[in-house]
Amino acid sequence: MPARLIESLSTTEPLADLFSDSSVLQAMLDFESALARAEARLGILPQKAAAAIAAAAKAEGFDTAALARGILRAGTPGFPLVKMLTDRVREANAGAAGFVHWGATSQDVADTAIVLLLKRAQPVLESDLSRLDSALQRISAEHDDSVMLGRTLLQPAPPVTFGLKAAGWLAAIRRSRTSLSAAFSDALLLQFGGASGTLASLGEQGIAVGKALAEELDLEFPDAPWHTQRDRLAKLICACGVLTGSLGKMARDIALLMQGEVQEAAEPGGDGRGGSSTMPHKRNPIGCALTLAAAQRVPGMVATFLSAMVQEHERGVGGWQVEWPTIAGAIQSTGVAVASMAEVAEGLSVDTARMRANIEATRGAVFAEKATMLLGKKMGRGPAHKILEEAGRESRTQERHLAEVLAEKRELAGELDVEALNHLEVPEEYLGSAHEFRARLLSSGKAYRSSGKKD
Repeated sequence: MPARLIESLSTTEPLADLFSDSSVLQAMLDFESALARAEARLGILPQKAAAAIAAAAKAEGFDTAALARGILRAGTPGFPLVKMLTDRVREANAGAAGFVHWGATSQDVADTAIVLLLKRAQPVLESDLSRLDSALQRISAEHDDSVMLGRTLLQPAPPVTFGLKAAGWLAAIRRSRTSLSAAFSDALLLQFGGASGTLASLGEQGIAVGKALAEELDLEFPDAPWHTQRDRLAKLICACGVLTGSLGKMARDIALLMQGEVQEAAEPGGDGRGGSSTMPHKRNPIGCALTLAAAQRVPGMVATFLSAMVQEHERGVGGWQVEWPTIAGAIQSTGVAVASMAEVAEGLSVDTARMRANIEATRGAVFAEKATMLLGKKMGRGPAHKILEEAGRESRTQERHLAEVLAEKRELAGELDVEALNHLEVPEEYLGSAHEFRARLLSSGKAYRSSGKKD
């Protein structure tokens, strides 16, 4: 794994490789070689010069440590890169060296390189999102009828189904996925504007070169250079923030369900996953932990990027320079969250017997609302609520079922019949529209993802 040890909990192997020094360097060199080819096609520079530049624009053999030092001194990746590339071209073809970076500016190199990396990152994220989607669809279908405690403010509440809970996770992730896909589409644009964003150095051929360059790199050609207009990239980083938040919500739920006192679900373990160095019995929620960590990192990156949007005139001072590590961090954090939750969902074990046992352990307390509604029809909601508060206290202190306590209350004689009491604590009979909501969530999620909006 090419990630540094200190970053090993914040990325995945494919994304660490994508944002490695050699990959970032090659993306910048790809811009330079594509620019030379585009300009040669238009007769602006000789074909031999373009061939020499393309041949030299290979990351192998470049001193990345020296390049990093040069970038720090220059405040931009483009200037020291162009100097290194020009020196390398000169060794093979002195005449071609003068055509390196013809008509471009440093920010063109840096911005287009990050766009090329984003283009390669998108299918990595999409692959793991597809895995997660399939796994959650399966879980929701399998557990449409699996009753479990609802929990509000971390306290027991009337029952829900695990199928509904999984559908809620999936629908939110699908909405976020749609937004992320749209943001990627908007952001994958060539940056090519020259010194002040007018391509004046190329005269009347500026737009033609830009279109040819975009074609070489398989990127969209924008209406105009976007040197200090960072809204498209900002939308992408914001979409990462929302997606990691949705993934974090799922991770938080599963981590809570894994607690020893709950034990209703568990992410997969084994092969070094979830163990403890001192407590052999433990099965820790590692995938959830990695996702929650990402969900805590990315909002700060979103805030950083939004702050950096306020850039000066035609070239930013500080705002642009903050973007590379912010973008790389946000994409990698999003990637590790998606991959982690895909692994969790694919191997999630669900204990439906424990779910039912946890409902029964409340001795019917979670059905107090149901009893209040039944009694309220006859005596009014206020009096019914007061009686149920008292009955609930007796149920807890006496460790008896709520239905049993209610059956003994004289003031309720004739108000709740035997059949109603016998069925009071049956969770399947107090699910309301859970099944319909589950189906609607899955259906609307598909419609949202395919069309970009709800029907």
